[in-house]
Amino acid sequence: MSGRFPRARVFVPGIVIVIVFALLASLRLVAQAPAAQKPAADPQAKSEAVAVVDGVPITNEQVEKALGMNLSKLQEQIYSMKRQAVDALVSERVLSNEAARRKMTVTALIDAEVTSKVGLVTEAEVEKFYVANKAQFKGDLEQSREQIRPGLQNQKIQAQRNAFIQDLKAKAKVAINLPAPDVQRFDVSIAGAPSKGPANAPVTLVEFSDFHCPFCKQLEDNNTLTQILSKYRDQVKLVWIDYPIDQLHPQARKAHEAARCAGDQGKFWEYHRALYTGGPKTGAQLKTAAQQAGLDTTSFDACFSSGKYEAAVQKDVDQGKRLSVTGTPTFFVNGRPLIGAQPLDAFTRLIDDEVARASSTGSKSR
Repeated sequence: MSGRFPRARVFVPGIVIVIVFALLASLRLVAQAPAAQKPAADPQAKSEAVAVVDGVPITNEQVEKALGMNLSKLQEQIYSMKRQAVDALVSERVLSNEAARRKMTVTALIDAEVTSKVGLVTEAEVEKFYVANKAQFKGDLEQSREQIRPGLQNQKIQAQRNAFIQDLKAKAKVAINLPAPDVQRFDVSIAGAPSKGPANAPVTLVEFSDFHCPFCKQLEDNNTLTQILSKYRDQVKLVWIDYPIDQLHPQARKAHEAARCAGDQGKFWEYHRALYTGGPKTGAQLKTAAQQAGLDTTSFDACFSSGKYEAAVQKDVDQGKRLSVTGTPTFFVNGRPLIGAQPLDAFTRLIDDEVARASSTGSKSR
């Protein structure tokens, strides 16, 4: 992984991929047609009998309740993939329309409005990135420069391209009519859990994570959660829940107990960052991370060796299992599940919706 710029990946059931690919062709046709009126929801859908036993019906609502978060996961994954496909098709359409308006190809348009307007990566930018991500590189700065430069250049080009497309979308007055799945919320206990952000924030973002999970580390390395907290300073509280997956990462649980001990000294998040810097930490590396986080190592060792937080970590694991959390990272946005190391846009869509709902509720109550 040294020096690479990995793209976020989310694992989904194979059936989801089959369904979505089957839908993509129709999505392209929809993108070329006028927006259709959203069909009215069937009020009988929930109460519809899907089976009858001795004259007593089993309703669709009962089935959905029995499936719990497993159904919600599938619905959210399908929606997320369809939304990404719609966004891509909309981007393709506005670029094509603008190119046609200017009587040029899309490639020429991108060259004129994106590539030519992006400056070259400076040596200072390379050095800054290297210092911030030093643990990812095997060599020193001079050896790593040519690994870093292409990734930073691509980031600049992508940012310029996104800005140009957003401007075209605003001028085209794009409306997205893709219906989102019904909101399903799950009761997540966060009592005593480490958190960041205002206690009374309208949105609580709960993260079930594993210190040895590569996708959780990827999310940290991308600074996705840091960007969320920066963007929604007064509106989002981030809560950490321990969810070491013993079958995949048998040594992760001790790292979670160690992080709880760091929390005793008010430095959970500093230790959290140290644990995600470099490779997974085990054994003596947990103490080294404590030193890096500026902990009193004597107190840390006493807490860690006592097994003080074994039960607390297990309690979090038990809660995750009750909620059908099967992988990390898994998030709950005011109880609404969001699965995997999702891109920033996936988080902001849910958070913006929750902020709007909270604002609307507040207005009605005044």
